[in-house]
Amino acid sequence: MRATISARAVVTPDGILADHTVTAVDGEIVEIAPAPSTPEHALLSPGFVDLQVNGHHDIDVATLDDGDWSRFDDLLCAQGVTTFCPTLISAEPASYEAALDRVARYDARPGPRPTVAGVHLEGPFLGDRPGAHQPTADGPIDIDWLASLADAVAIITIGPERPNAIEAIGALTAHGIVVALGHTAADYDRTTTAIVAGATLFTHAFNASAPLNHRAPGPVGAALSNDDVAISLIVDGIHIHPAVAKIAWRAKPSDKVILITDAAAWASSRLSERAVNLVDGAPRLADGTLAGSRLTMPGAIRNSVREVGIGLVDVINAATSNPARLLGLADRGAIAVGRRADLVALDADFAVEATWIGGQQVWPAR
Repeated sequence: MRATISARAVVTPDGILADHTVTAVDGEIVEIAPAPSTPEHALLSPGFVDLQVNGHHDIDVATLDDGDWSRFDDLLCAQGVTTFCPTLISAEPASYEAALDRVARYDARPGPRPTVAGVHLEGPFLGDRPGAHQPTADGPIDIDWLASLADAVAIITIGPERPNAIEAIGALTAHGIVVALGHTAADYDRTTTAIVAGATLFTHAFNASAPLNHRAPGPVGAALSNDDVAISLIVDGIHIHPAVAKIAWRAKPSDKVILITDAAAWASSRLSERAVNLVDGAPRLADGTLAGSRLTMPGAIRNSVREVGIGLVDVINAATSNPARLLGLADRGAIAVGRRADLVALDADFAVEATWIGGQQVWPAR
């Protein structure tokens, strides 16, 4: 199968190519060349890689069933998301088995469809800032149980203040799991020790963590000042102020900033039971605590460029190549010859015009 897509701006690892065409054959990019005629699209980006998707609208990844699959595909493709990590929040450990089974059955279907890069377990072994999570696991991290999930899980967010967190980081990374830090009140030294031990991501920096203080920099200070750890940001203008996002971008190497949506199934029955409602544009508990977001990846990109003032290439990389690299996905995340042809065409306002997975157009459906 052959696909030819042209755009006035094609975002590649080396910068923006003006008026170029990308050709894919059998799912792989085989040529990037000047466009022979007026390009069809304003902007062509690699497919977006979202590390934190709890659900969308009324579809919750924890309760995803057969009737939701096609609609969930369409929601993701309409937002340009071609690879993602279904995210399971804190729950009783025994309840994860059913959710992991649902995700596995969703991912076992033939394509083309968004690829599950592995589940993101945001819990149950978080730190002392649970946010909207319901704490369910006290004491040490159950390393053996988490390691047994390595075939299904790509990322685990833990609190570094847990008594055996440093041991857990070493054990879990040895199983190929990305260990993230988050929902934490750990001090600067403890967080730094966790990063040195192998934690490579700080989950939704600034949110549900002890704040940065000039005398006690805490976990956020450790994440911002250490170039070995990436940070994920929810750039919706609600979770963090644009000025704070700008500070984060300036503090970190550009390849260590990752855009996420933390999109929540705010209209699902499970969140309704917890009295989650949309307030001022975001899902919140009755006490005002944020419970995920309504953000889309195109929205995160638009906000990062227009409200935060970050350059387009760095922003696109934060939604594509940076998360792909963190997960070890060397076949995607960039427009380059030999890479998988997961692509997104955007208009001048960063709205998705079309999405391709493996060179096949999946949205709008043909």
